[in-house]
Amino acid sequence: MASTACFMIVSRTDIPIYEAELGSALKKEDAAQQHQFILHASLDIVQDLAWTTSAMFLKAIDRFNDLVVSVYVTAGHTRFMLLHDSRNEDGVKCFFQEVHELYIKILLNPLYLPGSRIASSHFDTKVRALARKYL
Repeated sequence: MASTACFMIVSRTDIPIYEAELGSALKKEDAAQQHQFILHASLDIVQDLAWTTSAMFLKAIDRFNDLVVSVYVTAGHTRFMLLHDSRNEDGVKCFFQEVHELYIKILLNPLYLPGSRIASSHFDTKVRALARKYL
């Protein structure tokens, strides 16, 4: 698992609907806010790239020091953003694909309003397990 990772799902209207600090490094409040800032700053790059390619996995779109921002864009233009220090692109791609499957299951829930925050503890547990497995 990467020592530093921050995962965020951003709706098509640029509202974060899920956030998780992943990784084994010690977390400080400042680091968490910095990770969120880096991911939000990358949204403009994602917006430009999403319309120029048909690929869902955009790989490493931005870098900050030794951290890399990788993005996966769904067909509904929901963005899965991962800030990490790993060089394992295949693992990141598998992580995104499996989280996409989990996200589809959330969308199929009749009690979930699309675009609202994902508060499911089951979803959170599964995402963290996938991060341990692939990152």
